[in-house]
Amino acid sequence: MSEKKISDADLIRLLEDEKKTIEGIAREYKMNARSLHKRRRLLEVKIQKPLGNIHKNSISISKLPGWINLNIRNGTIFIGSDFHIWPGPKSTAVRAFIKLIKKFKPRAVIANGDVMDFNRISRYPPIGWTSVPTIREEMEAAETVMDEIARAAGHARKIWTLGNHDARFETRLATYAPEYAAVRGTSLKDHFPLWEPCWAIDINGNIVVKHRFKGGIHATHNNSLWSGRTTITGHQHSQQVRPFTDYNGTRYGVDCGCMADISSRAFLDYTEANPLNWRAGFIILTICNGFLLTPEMVSVVDESTVQFRGELISV
Repeated sequence: MSEKKISDADLIRLLEDEKKTIEGIAREYKMNARSLHKRRRLLEVKIQKPLGNIHKNSISISKLPGWINLNIRNGTIFIGSDFHIWPGPKSTAVRAFIKLIKKFKPRAVIANGDVMDFNRISRYPPIGWTSVPTIREEMEAAETVMDEIARAAGHARKIWTLGNHDARFETRLATYAPEYAAVRGTSLKDHFPLWEPCWAIDINGNIVVKHRFKGGIHATHNNSLWSGRTTITGHQHSQQVRPFTDYNGTRYGVDCGCMADISSRAFLDYTEANPLNWRAGFIILTICNGFLLTPEMVSVVDESTVQFRGELISV
């Protein structure tokens, strides 16, 4: 039998009926279920609200502890991860980050974890007689860089999703000096007042940004598979954008890459100078009428150049 015609208004009414499911509507109106899911998504963008029982059991993650909620209908979001800041010149990716933030004036700027390395308070033993910065030296270098990014970002939301290296600061104090709990200066956020700290960010109810989730070479695929949402992570340093499509449409597993230079001294000893499947750069999200366009990579080419949208950009 041929597909029954159904208006947008009637379809919205059917999808809002708690007794009906999308699969049931598809059978009743002789529609292809995949096509109906696609039409539902377009209607959700149009009316700016979720439709259908597919959302009925979804977790409202924006209300969970440690989450920040962003609602952005139009604009860009800059996401950089794994800065691993040491004293010295700014990395190529950081210089590009600041330059393009000034150009695009994003709605939000996200430091997606591991802003500092904190090698001296690592749970791993030191390697040989390697000289590494003190905690104070790392903190002062990071404060300089993060303040410059914050100034470039202007009125944009400035959010810092904590990474496992960042967590070393408070973990060390909580372990060896628990009596100092809640004393000003013992929390990382005390030193970076321009940045909002959290563990994860929910953007428009369908994008998640956090430092890490799944691991391994298939992390981006597994992140989007298991979260059910476009998921932006760092930690792996392997900058990539991987689409994942099912009956709910296309979402993305994204690795931000590394804001530090790949040749940074912070990495040299524990990577033993091995070849690394790492890429320096960051991610730009563009949201148009509530719809996420394909995430874009800004990738480091050499010490003074990045590539973006088919161009080489000097920084």
